[in-house]
Amino acid sequence: MSELSSETRALAVVLEADPDVAAVLSLQLHVLGMESRYYHQATPLLEEIARCQPQLVIMGLEFGELDGIAMLHLLAERDYRGRVLLLSGVERKIVRIAERVGQTLGLQMLGSLDKPMRLTELRQRLGSLRVGREAPAEVEGDPVFTGDELEQALVRGELAVHYQPQFELASGRLSGVEALVRWAHPEIGLIGPASFLPLLTPAQSKRLTHHVLQQALADAEQWGTMGLALSLSVNVTADDLMSPDLVALTRHRAPGEPPLVVLEITETAAMDDELLGSEVAARLHLSGMEVSVDDFGVGFSSLSRLQLLPISELKVDRSFVRHLHEESQDAAIVEAVALLGRRLGIRVVAEGVEELGCLALLERFGCTHVQGFGLSRPVPAEAIPVLARTQLPIRASIAASGASPGSTP
Repeated sequence: MSELSSETRALAVVLEADPDVAAVLSLQLHVLGMESRYYHQATPLLEEIARCQPQLVIMGLEFGELDGIAMLHLLAERDYRGRVLLLSGVERKIVRIAERVGQTLGLQMLGSLDKPMRLTELRQRLGSLRVGREAPAEVEGDPVFTGDELEQALVRGELAVHYQPQFELASGRLSGVEALVRWAHPEIGLIGPASFLPLLTPAQSKRLTHHVLQQALADAEQWGTMGLALSLSVNVTADDLMSPDLVALTRHRAPGEPPLVVLEITETAAMDDELLGSEVAARLHLSGMEVSVDDFGVGFSSLSRLQLLPISELKVDRSFVRHLHEESQDAAIVEAVALLGRRLGIRVVAEGVEELGCLALLERFGCTHVQGFGLSRPVPAEAIPVLARTQLPIRASIAASGASPGSTP
C-alpha cells in the first residue's frame, strides 16, 4: 500500500480511447502515489476538470469526438492550470506539433510518453510534479506575484544566481557554467524563473540581466583565485544584446582575460539580421564576449547567416537530445547540427542530457560540450569548485559504450 493516503494523493485524469492502456497507466500512477480517473470522451473529463481542477491531465491524441490538439485548445479556454502529459501513439512530428501548440496556449506541458508506457519514464516525466505531502524545493508554475513585489526583490537583492555546469566531451572536465536566476523569497523559499520572469517590465529585465552578469563575473573571479577558469554563459534578450551597457559591464577586463563571457540568445532572435549584424554585436565580439544561439533547431533559420554573423556556439535544443536513441530523426538532426558547427568552427553544446548513455553518440556526432540534469542540476556558486574536483563518470560512460575517448570525427 502507498505511504500516501487517498486523501493526500494528487489527482490525475486520463483521456484515452484504449481501456487497456488506461488500466496500465492507472496502476502506474497508483504506484507513484497519485489517484487517477479514466475517461474515454472529452466532455465528461472537461466537466471533471471544472469541478476539481486536477493536478494532471494525461491524454492521447486520438480519441472519441475530438482530436488531441482540439482538446488542448479547450483546456486553455477553460483556464486549466495543472500539467498536461501527452500519450504518443502517432508520428513523432505530430506529437511535437501538439506539444508546441500546448506551450503556445500557455499550458504547462510535461512532454509525451510513447505507448506502452514504462514506469521509469512516467516517473521522469512527473519529476517536476510534486504529489501528496511532498513540498517542492523550488516553486515553479504560473506567476503569482505583483510587479511591486518583484521591484522589492530587486532592491533587496533577493534574486540569486545558480549555475548549470557544462562539460567538455573530449576530456570530461567541467569547462563552463550557465548563469540562471532564482528568487530566494524570504517566506516561500527558492522560486524558479517561470514564476516571475514573465512579470518583469523591460526596465526590470534589463536591470536583472545586469545583476546576473555582475554577480556571475564576481563569482568567476572568486573561482579564478582557486585556479578554476570556466566560460560563463548568460541568457540575454534581443534588447539586452543591442545595449551598449553590456560592453561597459566588462570594460575593466583585458581582451582574452578569463572568464570567457558567452551571451545566449534564442534562435528566433539570433536570426534577425538587424540584431546580430549590428555595430553593437561586432563591439561585443571585439571586447572579448561571444554570442551563442540557444535552443537551436526549434526555429526556422537561414543557415547561410551562421557564416556571416559573429556566432561562436550553437546549443542543440533538449527536445532533440531527449529521444536521441529512440528517434532516428532526432539523431539525424543532432548529427547535422554538429557537422555544421564543426565545418564553421562553432562549438556545439547538447542541452538536456538526462542519461549518460547518450554521451558516446553525442561525441561520435561531433558535439563538443554537454549539459543537463543527468550530469548536474544547477548549483550555487560555492558548489562549483567542489564539482570541478569531483571525478564525474562521463569518460567511463563513453568508454563503456565502445567509443574512443577523446575522439571527435
